Amino acid sequence: MTEQLGERRTAVVIEDDADIRQLLETVLEQAGFETVSAANGLDGVEAVRTHNPLVTTLDVSMPGIDGFEAAKRIRAISSTYIVMLTARGDEIDTLQGLDSGADDYMTKPFRPRELRARIEAMLRRPRAGGEVGVPAAPVPVQSAPAAQQPQLVQHRPADPTIVHETVARHAGPVGQAVAPIILSPAVSGSGDATEGWLIHRGLKLSPATRIVEVDGSEVDLTRSEFELLQALMESRRRVRSKADLALMLRGESYITAYYVSEADKRAIEVHLANLRRKLADSTVAPRFIETVRGVGYRMTSDD
Repeated sequence: MTEQLGERRTAVVIEDDADIRQLLETVLEQAGFETVSAANGLDGVEAVRTHNPLVTTLDVSMPGIDGFEAAKRIRAISSTYIVMLTARGDEIDTLQGLDSGADDYMTKPFRPRELRARIEAMLRRPRAGGEVGVPAAPVPVQSAPAAQQPQLVQHRPADPTIVHETVARHAGPVGQAVAPIILSPAVSGSGDATEGWLIHRGLKLSPATRIVEVDGSEVDLTRSEFELLQALMESRRRVRSKADLALMLRGESYITAYYVSEADKRAIEVHLANLRRKLADSTVAPRFIETVRGVGYRMTSDD
């Protein structure tokens, strides 16, 4: 992995256990990072402020301020990728960690190889403001069956004053096409035709500018929430399973050999709960996202 735009490959390790702190330093240094360590939350926040790291690992149970409060303070000053590490595995703790601004949440004991793989996956995802992280080493991807491959078709209207639309059709479980995704003309001041919007029942998402609006009001989403919403809007009525969405967030779509743990699936549930809350979407009578019990999630019908 290489540096981008002169950005130093720095990682901050915030951990009060000396042995775990040393292990994290070793894992990150083997991945090519320079590491800066802190034994408590306050020192960790200051280290992030001083060194502007690309990645931050953060323990939850620490003296002084805990990891949840530290994550909130870090998120207020930095777009660093935050991985929370904790012995707590309850859903409420996962929810609180992701609500605090963490990008990923791993329980102890953790496997160093998995931690490194998750960090590399995060670096392939856009950072705040659409900025892309440092490219990770390419992961071999198995070709998906033809029925699962999305086909992008560009339609150019006869009227030259109308900005062209991009229609993406996804095959269903038995190869049956579902409703197209309409990318509307750009509404930003730039007038760039490539900046289309995904639109569904008053919900609008711009992949180019990473802006989400509901009934004209902008909604502030985390990176994970935005990517989940974009995936669901692109899939429309095709159901996306929790495992599928977890792999998507890790940059491993269509790689069925990768293991998806119950914690990964629970994290998707937490992200979706947060997303629905921010969109003011009811689970009882959903306007935007509906749960297909025992299968996954999809967008509601346009009707």
